[in-house]
Order: sequence, then C-alpha cells, then structure tokens
Amino acid sequence: MTTLTAPDLLGQALLDYQRGRTTAALTVHCNAADDEPLPAAYFFRTLLQMPVLERRALDECRGRVLDVGAGAGCHALELQSRGFEVKAVDVSAGAVEVMGARGVRTAARHDLFAPLPAGERPYDTILLLMNGLGLAGTLDGLDRFLVHARTLLAPDGQILATSSDVSYLYEDEEGALVLDLNGPYYGEVEYTWSYKKQTGEPFPWLFIDAALLNDAAATAGYQADFLDEEEDGQYLVRLVPVGLAEAANQAI
Repeated sequence: MTTLTAPDLLGQALLDYQRGRTTAALTVHCNAADDEPLPAAYFFRTLLQMPVLERRALDECRGRVLDVGAGAGCHALELQSRGFEVKAVDVSAGAVEVMGARGVRTAARHDLFAPLPAGERPYDTILLLMNGLGLAGTLDGLDRFLVHARTLLAPDGQILATSSDVSYLYEDEEGALVLDLNGPYYGEVEYTWSYKKQTGEPFPWLFIDAALLNDAAATAGYQADFLDEEEDGQYLVRLVPVGLAEAANQAI
C-alpha cells in the first residue's frame, strides 16, 4: 500500500514565484477567521518591506543564528548580508530549494522539534518571525518547544520570536469577549492552505497573548523581555533561559 504525503503547497507557491510567476498566491483557510489570500511575494520581502517588529528582531540578533520557519529566506539573506552565520530551516522542501537558489548558504529541511545534528554547535539566537511561535501549534506544543530549545541554544543564547493576541476575533459588537471557557485556548487555531486547486492537510497554529506567554516562559525557566508591540496586538519577545549560562560555567 502506498502512503500519500501532503502536498507541499507553500513550496509550490514559492517555487512558482521564484521562477517568475509573480502573481502566485496561496489561500489561507482558518477556523477562526475568513479565508484570506497570501501572496507568495510576501515571503520575498526586502528589509524595507518588512514590518517594524521584524526589523527590530534582526537588529537584536547575535552570534550564530538558527532561522526557524524561514520560508523563502528573506531574514536569513538580510542577516548574511550583515555578516552573520545563519542556518535557515523549514519543513517545506520547496522553500529549502528556493532558499538555496536565492543564495542562503545553509538551508535545510527540519521542523521545530528537530534535534541538533551531531557535531553541530548550539546557536546564540533562535529566530521565529512571522508569528513564528505559531509553529508550536498548541500551548502544550509551546511547552515542549521551550524545553527542546534549551538543547539548541548556546550559553547566553536567546530566542527572538513574534506572536499575537487574537482575542479581537472573539469580540461582539459592543467589544466584549465571547469565549467558550470550557473549550481550548482561543489562540489555538487550525489552518489549511489551498493552491492551484489543491488543498492541504489542516495544521494547528498558536497565537498566544503576552501574559500567557510570560507565564509559560517562567514555568519553563525563561526570562521574557517584551521588546516591542504593534497596535494590532502583535509583539516581539526575547526569551532567555535562566541558568543556562550558569550551568555551562559550572561544568567548565
């Protein structure tokens, strides 16, 4: 029996754009919002086209950088131009192919929970942009990632990530929140992508409000520093493992 794998719709769209089909666009289906188009061009942004939070995150990077969910590599390419050593990873094989074609020096297919390859040094910065914490999928997934990330980080390492508070999706006409208190956390949503008459498999995505992230970070042993926030509730956070550097120093 043949096992069918989900189509790499993101990769197809990025490859089409890279090959000159500049109108390529995915359709994003969400169980908490209306369908929206997602132009492939968005993944090819230049520095000046990036929102303020992303530019701030790039300015806050240090040392060796692991760019997770790198897409077409726009952030990795900008960091390379500044002299950083960057490894860009994505679950999409097409995205990795595009990154290589665009000049990303180290691009690989990995997911959020991939272990550090044998012989590979830990990273000083883990970068998770474009609502990158969403890759954790759920609150439980975030807890799991925060534990896993410690194995990827060097002493004094940091995670730079963006997320959003999407409570506004659940406001009534008077601005009051209408939530199912017995249901899952309102920021745990489900997405599906469509492209060229194909529809992919649903996947979970997490939008976490700053207060809840602060609690999750503290429980996992991180110090959370919220660096910037936009009017739509999107924010940039730096997460630093408490005691990681101290433990490394004691081991020397």
